[in-house]
Amino acid sequence: MGANVWERWRERVDDRLGDPIWWNDVLQLAKTVLAAVAAWVIAASVLDLAQPFLAPWAALLVVHATVYRTFSKGMQQVAATVVAVLLATVVGETLGLSTWAITLLLVVALVLGAVPWLGAEATTIATTGLVVLTTGFEDDVMLVARLLDTAIGVAVGLIVNVLVWPPLRRHTAAKALDRVDDGIGELLADMAGGLGDGCDDEAITGWVDRTRDLDGDLDQAWALVRQAEESARMNPRRSARVMKNPREWHELLRRMEQAVAETRSLGRTLGGQQAHRETWGESFAEPWISMLGDTGRATSAADPDALLDVRRRLEVFTEELRSTERSPEWPIYGALIINLRNIIDAMDRVAAANPIGGSRVPIRVPVRRAAGRA
Repeated sequence: MGANVWERWRERVDDRLGDPIWWNDVLQLAKTVLAAVAAWVIAASVLDLAQPFLAPWAALLVVHATVYRTFSKGMQQVAATVVAVLLATVVGETLGLSTWAITLLLVVALVLGAVPWLGAEATTIATTGLVVLTTGFEDDVMLVARLLDTAIGVAVGLIVNVLVWPPLRRHTAAKALDRVDDGIGELLADMAGGLGDGCDDEAITGWVDRTRDLDGDLDQAWALVRQAEESARMNPRRSARVMKNPREWHELLRRMEQAVAETRSLGRTLGGQQAHRETWGESFAEPWISMLGDTGRATSAADPDALLDVRRRLEVFTEELRSTERSPEWPIYGALIINLRNIIDAMDRVAAANPIGGSRVPIRVPVRRAAGRA
């Protein structure tokens, strides 16, 4: 029992340690902490500023998930911070630290949210202004010091995010694509298994619902590919070049969209049949269900050769059907064959492209040796 628990724990840890997406998130967290701490040290210890809290605050604001967003969104947030410092200084010198001063500060900060360029930063202006107002606004020297704090944080955040392993979201997007094609393969294999064992309307409805879930996964994959494309902009890493215009990835996503649509069409065709194998006859049902299952397994395994083999078998099977006596079920046969053919044609390129995002990180938990073994 203990050995099994250890093995399960080790497998879970191995999966996490070998996941490049997890490592990317860890690295981004470490870079954010590094930028904030470095900004604090420079402002507090090197320049000996009186209240250097704005330096790490500004650094936190500009360390974003992509280099491009670090510049575009970061500059927007920096502008909001500068506006907040100036606003707090003006309000403090006019009204002092009072309830009316805080009220006026919050109202003006939120009204500034109507400015398109600062609209998303209304909260940043309000929170930063509150901190500045409540910690002191006595003189122009303090104002200059706080603006200097902000400049230090911005500079450190930009330098750290650009020079220390600039983020590239390629692995995250690749993982999303892999999840979609695995889901398509698993669904096709489950459909073949259900048809082989005999299925009811509830099972078919469940298959159609799973295609809608795959649509959601596809939407997420598109969003992550767009984020990966953004992460390549202004990114000095050589591996970022391929992501600046990921046409191949877009093509793969379109192919998976077609495969999901064909699978949904397949499910709806099956939903119109009250008795599948009995209605079709074993001469059609057995080979077609077998090819459907093989397509699903080849898709999950990203095996383009196996998919091409199913495609050849489907062509031979179609020719054999043409030479036999016409059945009343021919419209159903044709619909099912066309759906399966289109799924194979869509997924063979996807299978050939795997693995898209590169290999796993080669880190593993050491295997514990059995007691008494050398």
